[in-house]
Amino acid sequence: MLRARVIGSVWASRRLEQIPAGAFLEVAVDGGSTLIAFDVLGSGVGELVLVATGSVAASWFPGTAPPIDALIIGSIDEAPTPAAKSAPVKAVGPAKTSAAKTSAAKTSPAKTSTTKTSTTKTTTAKKK
Repeated sequence: MLRARVIGSVWASRRLEQIPAGAFLEVAVDGGSTLIAFDVLGSGVGELVLVATGSVAASWFPGTAPPIDALIIGSIDEAPTPAAKSAPVKAVGPAKTSAAKTSAAKTSPAKTSTTKTSTTKTTTAKKK
């Protein structure tokens, strides 16, 4: 079996009657090569898939084996990236910070001006 990513569709205006309903997809196999695989799952471009090759691919179909030597047999789930997990936290974080600054500004104007001064100094230092 091969791990691959769907990179495109292959359109055939005519095909053998022995080939069942499904689609031909171009897949990029881990390692750099590409091949055309038959898909009965409805996989889409960009999806990570598992491909069976050789006689095993054709023998999956009942009856007389069609002339297929690469078959997409599964969709591989990708784990969420750490950036995707932390995105909601980052979106909530600034809102809480803004609320804290607003309440600090209402209760203690001196703290707000100090914060602005240090921010200005940091910005100036970065520009130099």
